[in-house]
Amino acid sequence: MNYDEYIEEAKKYKNDEVVARLVSHLVKWKSDNMNAVELADSIERFFGNSWIASEETHSHLYKLWSAFKTQAISGIGGMTMNERLYWFGLFERFESASETEQKVIYAKLCSND
Repeated sequence: MNYDEYIEEAKKYKNDEVVARLVSHLVKWKSDNMNAVELADSIERFFGNSWIASEETHSHLYKLWSAFKTQAISGIGGMTMNERLYWFGLFERFESASETEQKVIYAKLCSND
């Protein structure tokens, strides 16, 4: 499950105010300057400090987040830039970006290229 797929799954539960805030945070990340490691830290804090009404929803979303984090964030150092763009759903932003903006995306995805 890539980042966009995770967002779509979380949106299914956005009737819960806390999940709606989570979705908003996830969507905003794609256009801000926070990198992938900072994203992981912020989402871990979010799950640790927020109370989703349904324990089942909390468990489901956290399990999916943990799997994404393990695959995409913990393994980011061994990925090509195209793999990083796929995992984080940033192909469109990268392809339409200026050279300066592409450098921002490289930093966002923890790449020195």
